[in-house]
Amino acid sequence: MLPEAVEKNWRKFSNATVRTLFYNRFAQKVTGTITHFAATDAVALTFDDGPHPEYTPRLLDILERHQVRATFFPVGEFAQKYPELVRRVAEAGHAIGNHSWSHPAFPFINSREQREQIRAAAKTIAPYEQKIFRPPYGYQNVTSRLNTLWLGYHVVTWSVHAEDWFDRDANWMADQLLSQIQPGSIVLLHDGVFDGLQERFFDRAPTIVAVDMLLERLGKRFRFLTLPEMIRQTRPQRVNWYVPLTQHRLKKIRKALNRMKRPEGKVRVYAETMV
Repeated sequence: MLPEAVEKNWRKFSNATVRTLFYNRFAQKVTGTITHFAATDAVALTFDDGPHPEYTPRLLDILERHQVRATFFPVGEFAQKYPELVRRVAEAGHAIGNHSWSHPAFPFINSREQREQIRAAAKTIAPYEQKIFRPPYGYQNVTSRLNTLWLGYHVVTWSVHAEDWFDRDANWMADQLLSQIQPGSIVLLHDGVFDGLQERFFDRAPTIVAVDMLLERLGKRFRFLTLPEMIRQTRPQRVNWYVPLTQHRLKKIRKALNRMKRPEGKVRVYAETMV
């Protein structure tokens, strides 16, 4: 039998531990970011930063040939410019999610602008929008996560990628994806590019070829579902996915963002003072 003082302290510790574990589990379930799925044999292909007048139609043709449905996260600016492509994506049976109006890094903009970015993008993809949101660059903070929760969105990132935002070779990307994909994976790819560190990264042709190669090699090993289908039919797995808010880390991110180039339009410059 434990001494009374030891038993009392142990009870306090146990209660605190239980409360902490419960809070963490609850917080993760409510505010966690979906990164993959359990209890499924399916995979979700996702494409960001379109629509692009050259690459998105080519990608849609490939997906149709392989009878694969995917999820697209267009940027609001581009969706407004190419509404016929947004409509074609939806009419082909693909899902469309929200990726903001002008692709800012959400930890570097204030709460009001975060909401405005999401609402403005939603208007450009209506009536096709599903209530799923992918933060630009995958960057989030607590404020942005609460805003998306308040606006009624599932936040979805990814578990598999092939660094297609660089100028990777199609064969290399297909090999990378094949080595990583497993049941429940969320695959990140890009049918457009909002910005990049080098102009040569804007070319989406290698990604389009890599998708075709990937689907040829996979054959019938997996089913491909849209993210809304996966959310309804499987068990979404959520994690806490936030940018570490250390000044050193933020400075490095800001420096990289301010070096970005765009295929068209002005590049956003982030101030030294974080909001």
